[in-house]
Order: sequence, then C-alpha cells, then structure tokens
Amino acid sequence: MPPVTARKQIRLRGIVQGIGFRPFVYRLARRYQLHGHVRNTAEGLLMEVEGAPHTIEQFLQGVANEHPPFAQIEETVVTELEPTGETGFAVRQSLDEKAQFALVSPDLATCEDCRRDFANPQNRRYAYPFTNCTNCGPRYTIIYDVPYDRAVTTMAAFRMCPACQAEYDDPDNRRFHAQPNACPVCGPTVTLPPVAARSLLAAGRILAIKGLGGFQLACDAENDAAVRQLRERKRRSDKPFALMASGVAAIEQFCVVSAADRQALESPQRPIVILPRRPNARIAAAVAPDNPTLGVMLPYTPLHHLLLSGADGLPLHALVMTSGNLSEEPIVIRNDEARERLAAVADGFLCHNRDIYMRVDDSVVRTFEGRPRVLRRARGFAPYPIDLGNSMTEVLACGGELKNTFCLTKGRYALLSQHIGDLENYETLEFFRETLEQMKKLFRVEPRVVVHDLHPNYLSTRYALDLDGLPKIGVQHHHAHIGACMAENHLREKVIGVGFDGTGYGTDGQIWGGEFLIADLAGFERRAHFRYVPLAGGDQAIREPWRVALSYLMDTFGPQHSSPDVPLWNTIPVKRLQMVQTMIRRGVNTVQTSSCGRLFDAVAALLGLRLEVNFEGQAAIQLETVAHPGRDDHYAFEMEMSDPWQVDMRPAIREIVADVERRTPAGAVSARFHNTIAAVIVEVCQRLRISERLNRVCLSGGTFQNVYLLTRAVAGLRRHGFEVFVHSEVPPNDGGLSLGQAVIGNCLFHVA
Repeated sequence: MPPVTARKQIRLRGIVQGIGFRPFVYRLARRYQLHGHVRNTAEGLLMEVEGAPHTIEQFLQGVANEHPPFAQIEETVVTELEPTGETGFAVRQSLDEKAQFALVSPDLATCEDCRRDFANPQNRRYAYPFTNCTNCGPRYTIIYDVPYDRAVTTMAAFRMCPACQAEYDDPDNRRFHAQPNACPVCGPTVTLPPVAARSLLAAGRILAIKGLGGFQLACDAENDAAVRQLRERKRRSDKPFALMASGVAAIEQFCVVSAADRQALESPQRPIVILPRRPNARIAAAVAPDNPTLGVMLPYTPLHHLLLSGADGLPLHALVMTSGNLSEEPIVIRNDEARERLAAVADGFLCHNRDIYMRVDDSVVRTFEGRPRVLRRARGFAPYPIDLGNSMTEVLACGGELKNTFCLTKGRYALLSQHIGDLENYETLEFFRETLEQMKKLFRVEPRVVVHDLHPNYLSTRYALDLDGLPKIGVQHHHAHIGACMAENHLREKVIGVGFDGTGYGTDGQIWGGEFLIADLAGFERRAHFRYVPLAGGDQAIREPWRVALSYLMDTFGPQHSSPDVPLWNTIPVKRLQMVQTMIRRGVNTVQTSSCGRLFDAVAALLGLRLEVNFEGQAAIQLETVAHPGRDDHYAFEMEMSDPWQVDMRPAIREIVADVERRTPAGAVSARFHNTIAAVIVEVCQRLRISERLNRVCLSGGTFQNVYLLTRAVAGLRRHGFEVFVHSEVPPNDGGLSLGQAVIGNCLFHVA
C-alpha cells in the first residue's frame, strides 16, 4: 500500500520578512523530508509543503515554536491542497501582490555572530562597519517597498561580490537572502576610518557620524568642555544628551542598572534607557544639567562597536550620541545635507555611501514594574504595528503638536510612524509628509477618514483639514490619550480615564490637562478636573513657570494678597510681577487652564527650583528628582461637587507656602506634593466607582512619565481594589496620541 501523501499551503502574516524566516523554513522542511517551496509575498510569507501528514504537523509545530528570534507571527492560515508530486524544497522568487501588505521589520541591533565576525582579524569582514546578516542590520531605514528584496532597498546600488553572492544564495548560511549583505570588497565604505574618528573624539572634537536612521553628533562624555561646546553649537540649553557605552559593565561605572534595565539595554531594539546616575560619576555635568538620571544606550551598529572598541587604548568610556540636527529640526540623513547644516556644529564628519531612505531617531524607554515603558517610539520599534484585535477602517490620525506621531490603520493593525518631533516648523512638517507618503505606499493604505486634534492652530490639525475629499473627525486631546491606553490594553468597555498632561484643547475652548473622564471609544464625559487658574501670556507662561505660580498664589490668597516669603518674589523684577498680576486680575491675554503639568510647574517655581524652562517638562522633571523617597504624608485638598467636580488645590498651596516659609527642605515638599496628586487620583476614582460602577482605570498623558507619581498612583489604586492600566508599547505622552485618535475615529466613523 503506497504511503499517504498530503499537501498544505501555509500563509503567515506578521514580521516574517528580512529576519531569516525563509532559510529557517527551508532547513525545517529538509529535516522532515518535505517537498515544496517558500516565498515572500506582499502580505507576508507563503509556503507549500507535501509529504506524510504527521510530518507536516511536526513541521507546522516547528514553524510556530522554533522560528527566528525576531519573527512575530500574527496570523497563520493553513489550506488543504491536492498533492502535485513536487520533489525537493525550493526558495522561490518573491511574489508581489499589489493589493496586499506585509509588516516590515524594524531595524535590528548587531547580533553576536556578526560582532564576532568583525572583531576577528582572520575574518574577511574584520573591522567592517556594515557587517550584518538575516538576524540583524538595517530594515525599515533602507526599504522602498515590499516584498522585502534587495532591489527595493538602498543596497540595490551595491552589486555583491562572488563570496557575498554565494552566502546570499546558500539556504544553510545565516546570510541567505540577507538583503543588506556586503563586505569590504563590494559594500558601502566610510569616509573616515573608525580609528581616526576615535582619535578626534579623544582629542575633544565633535564628530558628525552617519548612523542607521540619520546623523548623530558625538563627543567624549567625560570631557566637560567638549560637551558644553556641543551644547552651545547645537543651540540646546539644558535638555539632556543621550550617551552610548560599549557594554553594560561600562554603563554600571556611572549608572545604577537593574535587571529590567539590563534587559531593555540589551534588547534587539537597543533603545536609550533612562537610568539613575551614580554619585560622583565621571560623566560631565553638562550632559544632563541638574538631573540625577542619564539616558544611555548600547552600540547597535558595527560602526558604533568599532568606535567604542577601546582596542587602541584611547580613554573613551562613553560618548555623547545625540541627534544630528539643529534645535528641533528633523535628524539629517544625507551627506551633503550634513556638511551644510552641521558645518557649524561638527569638527569632523564620518560619512558613508549607503543611503538612508527613512529617517528614524533613537527610541527612549524607562522601566517600571520590571518592564520597559516606551517614552519615544522610533528606531527598533517603528514601524512594528499595534495589534488591535479586530478589523478597522483605513484611518489616518494626524496626532498632536508636541512629540508628534501619526497613525495609519490597516486590517487589525495600527501602524504608528516613528517619532516625528515637535510639529512647529516647515522642516518637521515636511518630515511628517514624506513619512506619511512612504508608509501609505509600504503598507498599501488609502485612508477613508482623517482624524485630528481639536486645537485649531496645530499644524497637524491644519494638515488634516486641508486634505480634500475625505471626512474629518476631531477628537478631544485627553479622550485620545485614554483611547490610546485602552487600545494597547485591548479594552472596549467604559473606563475611568485619568488624563494628566501640560496642554490639551478642551471642548469649552479652555486648556485642559488635569482630567477625569468616563470614556469608551465612542465618547466621553468630563466628570472631574483640577480647578481652573489663569495662564497669563499663554505659551509664555509655559516657558516661565513663575507666572503659573503667581496664578495659584493669587487664586489661593486673593488678588490683592501680600507677597509670601518665597524665593519667587526675590528673583523676579517687581515691574514684571506687577504686569503679570495686572494681566491675571483683568483677564488680559490669559486663558483658563486645569493643567496638572502647569500645577507641577507652579510648585517647582514656588520652591525656587526652576523659574524659567528651556525644554518641555523641565520644571516638573526637577521637582520629581528632588522628591525624598519613603514619605507617605500629603497635603490637604478639597472637592467642589459641581458639574463637573473640581479638585481644589488651594489648601495644598497654602500648606506648601507655609512649608517654604519655614524653610522645609524642597525634597520633603516635593514628596508631599507628589503624594497629594496620587491621593487626588485615588479619591476621585473612588467617588466615580460609586457613581458609575466602574473598576477599571486608565492612566495616560505626559505627567505619567513621572515614575515617582506613577508608582504611588498605581499602588494607591490597587490597594483600593482598582484594575489599573498604563502604557507600555506607545508613549503616555503625546507620542501616543495618534493611536487613540485612530481607534476613536474609527468608532465614530462607523457610528456616523
């Protein structure tokens, strides 16, 4: 009796291209003596296997359980076919199905195998800065289109030498169909040897280095003069610089690294990880002025490894590695652009001739409860999708103004762009446009509806409203924050949403930011908020927190109050104080705000920590960093049971002023204030649970980047039996706003 033969077609969707999946399938099929073929398609991976039914089942289990480490299988569809008698197993040419789309792999950090290759003097890739394989290297930054083949990448300009071609054609080689495969004979080259670059850096020079997703500006992180010079030339006053060190052991010389931090540092994404700085660390103070944390990452390209190798004995323990741009402009990606725009910043240039197609900055994470929480989603994460669990209309959500991202939806996926930046100038808007066009092409998205923030002056809003022929949906800022938290946690039913941040345009035309919502994706009710205070001078008040402090003082003690004995009144010119007092009393050039972010600014100013800021969140960051751990007490506050309820912080302001006048240490005041905000969250949520019978709480908004507050708020809510949801995959700040806009917009589009 002849053996029973079966044939099955298997379609995989997910991250299954560019990470060694086809050679894995080839080897697996040979192991089980199956016949057939495998190929890339525009929607993922397609394979057909023929053989004994039980070996096909073993093969399918192997696909599910043994796949390459960076693969992400989102969907497997198996179809029975008639056997054809095909013999052997082949890797076939890619199939381009224009109507479909594939998920594109983010760029991956250099793997250990490739690291051993370029570190070995006997290897033909010794010291080669572009060593990669199917397990690592550039992906999203070099790809024009799908299916992912060399012809649609910026490596198409480099013809492989016979040795590289043999690797590329060999299914048993880890460089089989590695599209960026190259060597010193046939691949990209650098304009400055890494050894010479190290000498410049060790001599205190500033170097512009062409990285994976754009240029980076580097200098010796222990050389205070070099760091200060970089700060001055880049026009970046106090905002912290990121660092890069050769390994975790090197980082531990100047930062405290937990087990969760180590895992985040060594992950394939290689993000910048926010870490506590060790006292007396040798890192220059100018790297992160007045900040006890440092943002640190490990090398993620061979070039980075070579720059930090230490083989020549030069004393480079850590490098500043910051975005190659001026002020808030997009990161530079072209050699000619770099030499023009960064000429006044860099003393030297380390360029190469592999083009960057898509500019992508470094990602930033901070660990909380043993997990990395994304604060800036870019290299290593984008454009990996958020699985929404159900099919969506094709939506374009344009995000907000600060920390902008946009979001496209396709099928069950939300496709967030990489971090675009603050959408406040023409250059960044052009970056927004070019990235949007590329992602629409790459993922075959044709939006049927456009979603935007309610703020009429945001460039993202104006862009959305200027698009012809598509319905427009406006989504309130804090509703979008809660929607984003719901989306990544797969929540559908109503929740208590706590949306705390600096600025969000409210439905009443005022500036919201301390909000308690009852929300689902179809709508929200504003049930409570912080009591309004005047924001004198609008954006000027954001740059000068003392103005907000003055509003709180006048609201608490009366418009004609006698000046309390706080540092504020000793440092601000009397005429300026009187001018702002008059503005507040008369309501001239003021807008009302319930912002929790501005409340943090006000307390920081009352303590004399920061009267003016030069980057977003600076005052609140300093307030968090001085807070004494181990305190559980908090200040008083009241609830005005109006509609909506108002959280009255005037009792707390009175006590804070009294503490300051008694010269209570700033750390004690900060801790009590943080505990007060956590207590407010618990108190309001308890009241809402009684009235609404809801037990799920979503915490979102930039204020929840504050780990001191987040820790206490989450612990307090859980002690009272709440189920608490926070962000992990997308930022709690405005970088996650577009995800919330997309899911809410999809819901409202279908309701309409």
